[in-house]
Amino acid sequence: MAYKKHISSHVLQLILLAFVFVSANGSYLKLGFYQKTCPNVEAIVAKVTADHISVAPSLAAPLLRMHFHDCFIRGCDGSVLLDSTKTNAAEKVGPPNLSLRGYQVIDAAKSALEKECPGVVSCADILSLVARDAVYQIKGPWWPVPLGRRDGRVSIALESLSLPAPFGNIAQLKAQFASKGLSVKDLVVLSGGHTIGTSQCSTIVIRLYNFTGKGDTDPTLDPKYVPFLKKKCKPTDTTTLLEMDPGSFRTFDEDYYTIVMKRRGLFQSDAALLDDKETSAYVKFQAQSHGSTFFKDFEESMVKMGQIEVLTGSAGEIRKHCALVN
Repeated sequence: MAYKKHISSHVLQLILLAFVFVSANGSYLKLGFYQKTCPNVEAIVAKVTADHISVAPSLAAPLLRMHFHDCFIRGCDGSVLLDSTKTNAAEKVGPPNLSLRGYQVIDAAKSALEKECPGVVSCADILSLVARDAVYQIKGPWWPVPLGRRDGRVSIALESLSLPAPFGNIAQLKAQFASKGLSVKDLVVLSGGHTIGTSQCSTIVIRLYNFTGKGDTDPTLDPKYVPFLKKKCKPTDTTTLLEMDPGSFRTFDEDYYTIVMKRRGLFQSDAALLDDKETSAYVKFQAQSHGSTFFKDFEESMVKMGQIEVLTGSAGEIRKHCALVN
């Protein structure tokens, strides 16, 4: 499947950003990395992704989240894809990752690529491409993905606990993003990924029923929205799914920022965006301008995020199967 895109000045800026960022980090990621060894890699991944998303569009959100979770633990090295072994519990079974799904899309893309060019394309690169293509398939933005990541050999469940948490405050979130070379703007832009997908009641029951341990509700939640949420989520409910962006949770748009402005974001980390001058200004701007720069900003932040602490050159390996080290 080929993409039909106009090469706008913004796309050219994104490509330049990719090259500049790679160079600044001294890594070997580049656009067209597989031009000689697997020239059809992007078309193959795009087709596999489209085949799955056309049947199950709800997979776009967890695939985007999977890429985010991969990059924030040990860098974008595909470690989130590894299965546990008899002697090691992998990231996949860490509490923040238990709700991830869509691994079959990664496996299908890997299988197709192994037929075309065996032993060449890493699982880390496949995940980076699938996340981009899945978002694009639901009418979201498209960004260039420099390639050349290698696969990590280490995956530890406990390390997943250091992921930015849904109950994080703004100081914690800013520190976590800064530790990965991402800016405050990247934080508020990438939070916009919550425009798609669902979350379990377990992520909000404390906000609803016992916020400070006194049977109270988080005062930053819109009090008019609380009865609706309580009707959906009883105190002991850990499985019912809530839409992250009610009414358009399958559509990639700027509506997330309108919801945060209304104090109806599901997570404490969503509400926390109103606790900082820079992030609250961005939320307000996107809500009032109907997301005038959201897609452009999201593309730029995804290019940056996709290059966190990557393994390149002879580091790591190219896995034969994405769930297993060689």
